[in-house]
Amino acid sequence: MLYLSITPQAYKAMSDKASPKSNTKVNVALAFLTGGGICVAGQLLREFFTALGYSEETAGGWTSVVLVIVSAMLTGAGIYQRLAKHAGAGTLMPITGFANAISSSAVESSSEGWVLGIGAKIFTIAGPVILYGCAASAVYGFLYYIIV
Repeated sequence: MLYLSITPQAYKAMSDKASPKSNTKVNVALAFLTGGGICVAGQLLREFFTALGYSEETAGGWTSVVLVIVSAMLTGAGIYQRLAKHAGAGTLMPITGFANAISSSAVESSSEGWVLGIGAKIFTIAGPVILYGCAASAVYGFLYYIIV
């Protein structure tokens, strides 16, 4: 078997040469503005639903529904990925990022059919989140029941 002897310094030099250079200040600013823009859009939607006469709780629910639907549609159209390419972590807002994760799994596996593709793989990313979220809520609920 052939082994290459390379020093850590030489490996770092090769890695630095091959890695794309990034401007951290610009990336942080874009992520902040994108995430803030998503939050502003959500707040505007909530205000809109409240102005229509919905209660605060109902307006929040409808805001979540609209954000999930818009995020899923943008993912299906390939727009969300292009936005994420430039905005980075700003697109990882919990509700829109989660909708994107589920939708992208469905889009990627759609060529395999409805059952073995979309049906089997739609929750590959979201499944662990749902599983551990439910398990944690059960544990916390049990602890709350014992303590209180």
